[in-house]
Amino acid sequence: MKERRLYKRHKATLPAKLETELASGEQEVIYFLTRNISIGGAFIYTKDLSFFQKGKPVIIDFKIPSGSFFTYLTEVMSCIDCGARMVRSTPEGIALQFN
Repeated sequence: MKERRLYKRHKATLPAKLETELASGEQEVIYFLTRNISIGGAFIYTKDLSFFQKGKPVIIDFKIPSGSFFTYLTEVMSCIDCGARMVRSTPEGIALQFN
């Protein structure tokens, strides 16, 4: 199978906060952990897909710890508090593509 990703994915378990607007106009905030991340997107662990709808916009905010182990994530720093949308789901979680 041909790799379709444009950017290298890095295995990283990072805390993430996702925000979205409900049909009622209220904001909903949910906290997750990432499985991997790149400058183009991230995969987050979740069994509850009720929060997500394919293509629905969300705001994602990552907490990237400082330290030499995470220096390879410097390209992702611009994705802190950015827009994203769900592009696919699996039994383990969902894939987000950054805007």
